[in-house]
Amino acid sequence: MSSPFPGMNPYLEGSEWTSFHTEFAVEIARQLTPRLLPRYLARPEKRYVVTTLGPGDDVMVTSVYPDASVAREGGDVGGVAVAPEAITAPLTIATLMPERVPQVTVEIRDAADRRLVTAIEVLSPTNKQGDGRDEYIERRERLLLSSAHLIEIDLLRRGQRPPMQKPLPTAPYYAFVGRKEQRPLTQVWPIALPQPLPVIPIPLLPGDPDASLNLQQVLDAVYQDFGYASSIDYDEPPEVSPSGAEAAWVREQIAAWKERGSS
Repeated sequence: MSSPFPGMNPYLEGSEWTSFHTEFAVEIARQLTPRLLPRYLARPEKRYVVTTLGPGDDVMVTSVYPDASVAREGGDVGGVAVAPEAITAPLTIATLMPERVPQVTVEIRDAADRRLVTAIEVLSPTNKQGDGRDEYIERRERLLLSSAHLIEIDLLRRGQRPPMQKPLPTAPYYAFVGRKEQRPLTQVWPIALPQPLPVIPIPLLPGDPDASLNLQQVLDAVYQDFGYASSIDYDEPPEVSPSGAEAAWVREQIAAWKERGSS
């Protein structure tokens, strides 16, 4: 079943994101491969960052070694005063657990010498806030100083955008194409919620024409192939909810989608 939305599906920005992010990157590589062979290879490459989540937290990257302290008898424990005689049994409370979160980059390499030609980054919450953003910015700076082109796809409303010299136009989603030979200039596609995701160019080595990537075709393939219509509860609002006119538009799209499915 197709998605209720003509472009980005805001329901994918919540708990479905980790799986969707990986599948989206793999599908980018799959769709690009026949357009690049035999001169280039497209490979999804996975790395991990460590995150620690508290109740109700967004994804944040922190140290896996929390501070330790010793509570004096009769003192404060977790901010609540507890008298020694009140403790008759040990408490069982969940600790904050570190979690390894995958980050996937699609790397386009010259098939002859495996030189990195273009890096395609699909941003995640861990790239856009906390220590994870610092890690990503360091990686981004290395790519910007290299001979590779850099493409960034940001399909998340939460978190900070990639740093630019001027403010970005207001939009919930963006695609960025940074060509090595045009730096610091970057092509930017602001994407409104009702718009289909764009077709973007994929720059390659000098003398070779750009490949093209239809981001909406990538999203639609992932949504249908992995059965997101069955795992998303469209009777509830998105976990990362739009507001105002966008929220009303989302409800209208879902109602129309349900009507199409029942007719």
